Amino acid sequence: MIVVAIVADRAEAIDALAEFRERLYRCMTRRADALFELTEALLCTDGPVKTLVGLSLARRAPSPAELVERQA
Repeated sequence: MIVVAIVADRAEAIDALAEFRERLYRCMTRRADALFELTEALLCTDGPVKTLVGLSLARRAPSPAELVERQA
């Protein structure tokens, strides 16, 4: 089930994104870290991905911890 959150401010948006990332991560049972990194790379690419090696050049989305550090 997909739930779309409507957020009023930036802090609420960051919390909603962090919750989504956590739920997505929990869905992955084997090799969760690697699969999650691949998912982030796919979402951050500007165009079609032709090889997995090309994903290593994709910009990675910041983790919730990195987002909090930027706020400080």
